[in-house]
This record gives sequence, structure tokens and C-alpha cells, in this order.
Amino acid sequence: MNILLTGASGFIGGHILRALEQAGHEAQPVSRRYGVDFQRMLTPEDWLPHLHGIDAVINSVGIIAETRGQTFGALHYRAPAALFRACVMAGVPRVVQISALGADGQAFTPYQLSKKAADDVLRSLPLEWFILRPSLVYGEGGKSAALFRCMASLPLMPLVGDGKQRIQPVHVSDVVATVLQCLQAASARRTLDVVGAYPLTFVDWLQSMRRDVGKQPALTMPIPSKLIMAAAHVGRFIVPMLHPDNLRMLQRGNTADVQLLAEFLGRMPLSVEEAP
Repeated sequence: MNILLTGASGFIGGHILRALEQAGHEAQPVSRRYGVDFQRMLTPEDWLPHLHGIDAVINSVGIIAETRGQTFGALHYRAPAALFRACVMAGVPRVVQISALGADGQAFTPYQLSKKAADDVLRSLPLEWFILRPSLVYGEGGKSAALFRCMASLPLMPLVGDGKQRIQPVHVSDVVATVLQCLQAASARRTLDVVGAYPLTFVDWLQSMRRDVGKQPALTMPIPSKLIMAAAHVGRFIVPMLHPDNLRMLQRGNTADVQLLAEFLGRMPLSVEEAP
């Protein structure tokens, strides 16, 4: 297949690009590194020249925090919506949208709401669409996992509150496997939550990272949520992932039923113990 891949230079997009090439697909990468600024691709007409001869589109563009030059509204909603509408105009039948767990009727942050807005546009169009909603994605090259590994390496491990937030991290290889399955699945127009094999608490995940490198469990230092939030208003300018909205999403939890994904893949996704 000839596939247009947006966000090809990002963490998830880079893994997808390598997998497409290994599977024998012809990938057309789109990102700022490849000369296309998503912030300027806000109408279907902007996208049409990129869709000649394309069989499927995969949109993996995503940012965890806004900057002056990159906004949720443009990157998560307006540009993807324009791309999806251009697919209808150009006759591109299949679109895989990588959204986010929590981009649903309970969404409450600009990050989630902008993802949901694009998802809703895609659902309304006469396309063979798949909307994938990953939980926390970890693996080689992932910035969020690198931050968590850094936290886990400390002899006294700081926690947000009591650290009992429920999460269901998914390895990037399972996200990629789900995308590849979407390209060949007979039944489209599906929304899939892409999660790891089972939920665990945030503190248990950090302790598992220590076990992976042969370290004993660490002592923990619970930090009151109010104090964390106050620090995040400053810390986000140094580490964008520390934006208060991201902490609020962590506090709510990040889990889903894994059964539909397992049926789609024909196997269970990896657990944190099995992941490379």
C-alpha cells in the first residue's frame, strides 16, 4: 500500500514508519522534518496535493503540551479534520487516527477535547476509519517513559499524592501492531482503546522499572496534590509534561477494558513484565 503518515518524525510515528517499511509498504512521511508544517495545513485544499495515489492515511501527530508555535487546536483538530475531509475529496478510502485514551464524553482537558473533536469529524465522514486511543505509551525513544524512569531511579521516589492512580501503559510495539492490523482489517469504522495487558498503580509501575534494571524497591515520598499542582505551574516551562492538565489526567486514571483490543490483535497486548 502507498500510505501517507503524518507525525512521521515523532515517537510513535517513527516506530510506525519503520514498521511500514519493514512490511513492504510505501510510506510517504509528513512532518516538519520532511518539510510540512501541520500548523499551516488547515484546509482540505492544503492536503490534496499530498494525496495523489495514496491508499491509506495514518495520522500520528500529537503534542503533550502547547507552545507558542504549536497548539492543540491546530495540530490535534483543525489540521487533521482538514486532512480527513481531503481524503473524502481525493478518494482515499482508509484512515487510521491515533487519538488518546480519555478523548471521549468524559474529556475535560484541552488535550483530550482537541483529540475528540478530530475523532468526531472522522466518525462523521464516509471513510473506512479506525480511531485508536492509546493509554500511556512507552518504549524506545519515548519522552514520558524516560521521565518516569528517571523518577524510578531515585533512591527516594517522589509520588503524585499517594501514587495509587490506576494506569494501563501500552508498549509502542503494540500500538504499531494495532495500526498495521487496521490497514488490513475487513471491518472498519471502529474505535479501539489501546492499552496494556492489565491495569496497575503508578507507584507499582515505577517500582517495576526499578526491577527491570536489577534495583531493589525504593522508598517513596508522597507529595500532596495541591503542592504538586502549584509546582507544576512553574515546572511546565522546564518540563512540558509537568503541565497541571497532565497531572489532572493522571489523577483521574488511565485504564480501559483490554478485551476488544485482544480480539482485534488475535492476542493479548504485552504486560509491563513482557515488554522489551
